[in-house]
Amino acid sequence: YRQGVSLSQHGGDMKMASRVSGIDAIMGGHTHGGMPVASMVSNKGGKTIVTNAGSNGKFLGVLDLEVKGRVVTDFRYKLLPVFSNMLPADKEMDALITKIRAPYESKLNEVLAVTEGCLYRRGNFNGTGDQLLLDAMLEVQGADIAFSPGFRWGTTLLSGQPITREWLMDMTATTYSYATVTEMTGATIKTVMEDVCDNLFNPDPYYQRGG
Repeated sequence: YRQGVSLSQHGGDMKMASRVSGIDAIMGGHTHGGMPVASMVSNKGGKTIVTNAGSNGKFLGVLDLEVKGRVVTDFRYKLLPVFSNMLPADKEMDALITKIRAPYESKLNEVLAVTEGCLYRRGNFNGTGDQLLLDAMLEVQGADIAFSPGFRWGTTLLSGQPITREWLMDMTATTYSYATVTEMTGATIKTVMEDVCDNLFNPDPYYQRGG
Protein backbone atom coordinates (compact mmCIF):
# COMPACT_ATOMS: atom_id res chain seq x y z
CA TYR A 1 0.00 0.00 0.00
CA ARG A 2 1.02 3.63 -0.48
CA GLN A 3 0.72 6.05 2.41
CA GLY A 4 1.48 9.76 2.67
CA VAL A 5 2.23 11.91 5.71
CA SER A 6 1.09 15.50 5.19
CA LEU A 7 1.88 18.82 6.85
CA SER A 8 -0.84 20.62 4.92
CA GLN A 9 -4.14 21.68 6.45
CA HIS A 10 -7.05 19.24 6.22
CA GLY A 11 -8.78 20.98 3.30
CA GLY A 12 -5.54 20.89 1.33
CA ASP A 13 -5.17 17.16 1.99
CA MET A 14 -8.73 16.56 0.78
CA LYS A 15 -8.14 18.47 -2.45
CA MET A 16 -4.80 16.76 -3.08
CA ALA A 17 -6.43 13.36 -2.55
CA SER A 18 -9.09 14.22 -5.15
CA ARG A 19 -6.45 15.19 -7.72
CA VAL A 20 -3.69 12.62 -7.13
CA SER A 21 -4.42 8.94 -7.62
CA GLY A 22 -2.39 6.00 -6.39
CA ILE A 23 -2.29 6.99 -2.70
CA ASP A 24 -4.10 4.66 -0.32
CA ALA A 25 -4.03 6.92 2.73
CA ILE A 26 -2.97 10.42 3.76
CA MET A 27 -2.33 10.96 7.47
CA GLY A 28 -2.16 14.66 8.30
CA GLY A 29 -0.92 16.33 11.44
CA HIS A 30 -1.15 20.07 10.95
CA THR A 31 -4.81 21.00 11.47
CA HIS A 32 -5.34 22.42 14.95
CA GLY A 33 -8.52 20.40 15.40
CA GLY A 34 -8.17 16.62 15.19
CA MET A 35 -10.58 14.79 12.88
CA PRO A 36 -12.19 11.86 14.74
CA VAL A 37 -13.53 10.21 11.55
CA ALA A 38 -11.56 9.37 8.42
CA SER A 39 -12.77 10.75 5.09
CA MET A 40 -12.95 8.77 1.86
CA VAL A 41 -12.02 10.93 -1.14
CA SER A 42 -12.72 9.75 -4.69
CA ASN A 43 -10.23 10.30 -7.52
CA LYS A 44 -9.52 8.87 -10.97
CA GLY A 45 -7.69 5.87 -9.51
CA GLY A 46 -10.24 4.97 -6.86
CA LYS A 47 -10.45 6.30 -3.32
CA THR A 48 -7.99 7.68 -0.75
CA ILE A 49 -8.37 7.58 3.03
CA VAL A 50 -7.70 11.01 4.54
CA THR A 51 -7.16 11.48 8.29
CA ASN A 52 -5.85 14.24 10.52
CA ALA A 53 -4.69 13.83 14.11
CA GLY A 54 -4.34 17.55 14.73
CA SER A 55 -1.25 19.54 15.65
CA ASN A 56 0.98 19.85 18.72
CA GLY A 57 0.80 16.19 19.73
CA LYS A 58 -2.69 16.37 21.24
CA PHE A 59 -3.67 13.08 19.58
CA LEU A 60 -2.06 10.08 17.98
CA GLY A 61 -3.80 9.03 14.79
CA VAL A 62 -4.04 5.22 14.56
CA LEU A 63 -4.87 3.75 11.16
CA ASP A 64 -5.10 -0.04 10.80
CA LEU A 65 -5.27 -1.27 7.21
CA GLU A 66 -6.40 -4.65 5.94
CA VAL A 67 -4.43 -5.43 2.79
CA LYS A 68 -5.12 -8.31 0.42
CA GLY A 69 -3.19 -8.75 -2.79
CA ARG A 70 -1.47 -5.37 -2.30
CA VAL A 71 -4.90 -3.70 -2.17
CA VAL A 72 -6.44 -2.04 0.90
CA THR A 73 -9.75 -3.82 1.47
CA ASP A 74 -10.73 -2.35 4.84
CA PHE A 75 -9.48 0.00 7.54
CA ARG A 76 -10.06 1.14 11.10
CA TYR A 77 -9.14 4.61 12.32
CA LYS A 78 -9.21 6.27 15.73
CA LEU A 79 -7.69 9.14 17.66
CA LEU A 80 -5.80 8.42 20.87
CA PRO A 81 -5.68 11.46 23.19
CA VAL A 82 -2.27 12.20 24.68
CA PHE A 83 -2.29 13.13 28.38
CA SER A 84 1.32 14.08 29.02
CA ASN A 85 0.95 14.17 32.81
CA MET A 86 -0.21 10.54 32.77
CA LEU A 87 2.75 9.25 30.76
CA PRO A 88 6.13 8.50 32.34
CA ALA A 89 8.77 10.95 31.12
CA ASP A 90 11.82 9.73 29.26
CA LYS A 91 14.53 10.08 31.92
CA GLU A 92 17.26 11.33 29.59
CA MET A 93 15.01 13.88 27.87
CA ASP A 94 13.48 14.99 31.17
CA ALA A 95 16.95 15.63 32.61
CA LEU A 96 17.95 17.62 29.53
CA ILE A 97 14.82 19.80 29.69
CA THR A 98 15.34 20.41 33.41
CA LYS A 99 18.96 21.43 32.78
CA ILE A 100 18.04 23.84 29.97
CA ARG A 101 15.18 25.41 31.96
CA ALA A 102 17.13 25.77 35.20
CA PRO A 103 18.54 29.30 34.59
CA TYR A 104 15.08 30.61 33.68
CA GLU A 105 12.88 28.62 36.06
CA SER A 106 12.23 31.40 38.58
CA LYS A 107 11.40 33.90 35.83
CA LEU A 108 9.08 31.47 34.06
CA ASN A 109 7.24 30.71 37.30
CA GLU A 110 6.74 34.40 38.17
CA VAL A 111 3.04 35.01 38.86
CA LEU A 112 1.81 38.08 36.99
CA ALA A 113 -1.86 37.88 37.96
CA VAL A 114 -4.70 35.51 38.81
CA THR A 115 -7.39 34.99 36.21
CA GLU A 116 -11.01 35.72 37.09
CA GLY A 117 -12.30 33.58 34.22
CA CYS A 118 -11.33 30.87 31.75
CA LEU A 119 -8.51 31.98 29.44
CA TYR A 120 -7.95 30.18 26.15
CA ARG A 121 -6.94 30.62 22.50
CA ARG A 122 -9.08 28.17 20.61
CA GLY A 123 -10.78 29.95 17.71
CA ASN A 124 -10.00 31.31 14.26
CA PHE A 125 -11.26 34.72 15.30
CA ASN A 126 -10.84 35.25 19.01
CA GLY A 127 -10.93 33.70 22.44
CA THR A 128 -10.62 35.03 25.96
CA GLY A 129 -6.84 34.74 25.80
CA ASP A 130 -6.82 36.73 22.56
CA GLN A 131 -9.03 39.38 24.15
CA LEU A 132 -6.70 39.69 27.14
CA LEU A 133 -3.76 40.36 24.81
CA LEU A 134 -5.75 42.89 22.77
CA ASP A 135 -6.91 44.72 25.89
CA ALA A 136 -3.30 44.90 27.07
CA MET A 137 -2.18 46.30 23.71
CA LEU A 138 -4.88 48.98 23.82
CA GLU A 139 -3.94 50.02 27.35
CA VAL A 140 -0.16 50.02 26.90
CA GLN A 141 0.03 51.51 23.42
CA GLY A 142 -2.93 53.89 23.56
CA ALA A 143 -4.43 52.72 20.28
CA ASP A 144 -8.07 53.00 19.24
CA ILE A 145 -8.30 49.43 17.96
CA ALA A 146 -6.05 46.38 18.15
CA PHE A 147 -5.61 43.34 15.90
CA SER A 148 -4.06 39.98 16.70
CA PRO A 149 -4.18 36.64 14.84
CA GLY A 150 -6.74 34.19 16.21
CA PHE A 151 -4.45 31.31 17.09
CA ARG A 152 -5.58 27.91 18.32
CA TRP A 153 -2.92 26.66 20.68
CA GLY A 154 -1.55 26.83 24.18
CA THR A 155 -2.87 25.70 27.52
CA THR A 156 -6.17 26.84 28.97
CA LEU A 157 -6.33 28.49 32.39
CA LEU A 158 -9.37 27.98 34.58
CA SER A 159 -10.82 30.68 36.81
CA GLY A 160 -8.64 31.28 39.88
CA GLN A 161 -5.43 29.89 38.35
CA PRO A 162 -2.24 32.00 38.31
CA ILE A 163 -1.15 33.70 35.09
CA THR A 164 2.60 33.03 34.98
CA ARG A 165 5.20 34.56 32.72
CA GLU A 166 5.61 31.14 31.12
CA TRP A 167 1.89 31.01 30.26
CA LEU A 168 2.07 34.50 28.75
CA MET A 169 5.06 33.46 26.62
CA ASP A 170 3.17 30.31 25.65
CA MET A 171 0.29 32.46 24.38
CA THR A 172 2.61 34.70 22.35
CA ALA A 173 5.22 32.16 21.26
CA THR A 174 5.37 32.81 17.53
CA THR A 175 8.47 33.82 15.64
CA TYR A 176 6.70 36.43 13.52
CA SER A 177 4.56 38.38 15.99
CA TYR A 178 5.49 41.88 17.04
CA ALA A 179 3.43 44.81 18.27
CA THR A 180 3.39 48.11 16.40
CA VAL A 181 1.32 51.29 16.46
CA THR A 182 0.47 52.80 13.08
CA GLU A 183 -2.13 55.00 11.49
CA MET A 184 -4.59 53.13 9.27
CA THR A 185 -7.47 54.39 7.16
CA GLY A 186 -10.85 52.71 7.17
CA ALA A 187 -10.11 51.41 3.67
CA THR A 188 -6.88 49.80 4.87
CA ILE A 189 -8.63 48.14 7.82
CA LYS A 190 -11.31 46.80 5.46
CA THR A 191 -8.61 45.37 3.17
CA VAL A 192 -6.84 43.69 6.11
CA MET A 193 -10.06 42.11 7.39
CA GLU A 194 -11.09 40.91 3.94
CA ASP A 195 -7.64 39.39 3.42
CA VAL A 196 -7.96 37.50 6.70
CA CYS A 197 -11.39 36.21 5.70
CA ASP A 198 -10.01 35.12 2.33
CA ASN A 199 -7.28 33.12 4.09
CA LEU A 200 -9.89 31.31 6.18
CA PHE A 201 -12.80 30.86 3.81
CA ASN A 202 -11.37 30.79 0.30
CA PRO A 203 -13.38 28.17 -1.63
CA ASP A 204 -10.10 26.72 -2.95
CA PRO A 205 -8.43 24.85 -0.04
CA TYR A 206 -4.99 25.47 -1.56
CA TYR A 207 -5.44 29.18 -0.86
CA GLN A 208 -6.61 28.70 2.73
CA ARG A 209 -4.07 29.56 5.38
CA GLY A 210 -3.88 29.42 9.15
CA GLY A 211 -4.03 25.70 9.97
